[in-house]
Amino acid sequence: MMNVRSYALGPVQTNCYIVSNKEKECLIFDPGEEAERLMKMIRSNGLKPLSIFLTHAHFDHIGAVEAVREAFQVPVWIHEKEVSWLGDPAKNGSSKYVALPDYIVAPPAEENIIKEEQSFEISNFSFKAIFTPGHSPGSISYIFENDGFAIVGDTLFEQGIGRTDLLGGSTKVLLTSIHEKLLTLPEDTIVYPGHGSYTTVGVEMESNPFLNGF
Repeated sequence: MMNVRSYALGPVQTNCYIVSNKEKECLIFDPGEEAERLMKMIRSNGLKPLSIFLTHAHFDHIGAVEAVREAFQVPVWIHEKEVSWLGDPAKNGSSKYVALPDYIVAPPAEENIIKEEQSFEISNFSFKAIFTPGHSPGSISYIFENDGFAIVGDTLFEQGIGRTDLLGGSTKVLLTSIHEKLLTLPEDTIVYPGHGSYTTVGVEMESNPFLNGF
């Protein structure tokens, strides 16, 4: 069974998830900010990062990528539609906020660009990357079927859904992604969102007001 640690980081408290195994190897999802705090936690727990995975490239999900990548010499994975967002503050949204620096992250190696839905087998981590656009055109959810959880970025929240008024957003596309890709998972699947508390597929199917009547 995998261990999932959650850390709310940065100015908008974006959830970074660190999934680790018994061997203390780990995968890092959305290191959004506070690189020093994040790296201190990783080292203090004796964890060995293997890779960084991004659900999407908005500024609050990528702020610590460069520092963490360099510190641990690990690859970064992202959807091909948002590779250019990493180095473009206008696309990743950081340029819209006067109080924030421009967030610029170097693009990943070509072999780490996710161009189609795929399964990953990294050490004993087994999961799928599925496309759940709507909040952004390259949003990805990572599904750990054997472990009963999904890391979904800003696609689905506890009693909410991702905003769709940003570049490339679409409410219709987002709702389709949620209903066809996430709500088809087992109802006891734990959903780890980009902000706020975790929830389950079953709870959101039953009571999320944004999904009723779709």
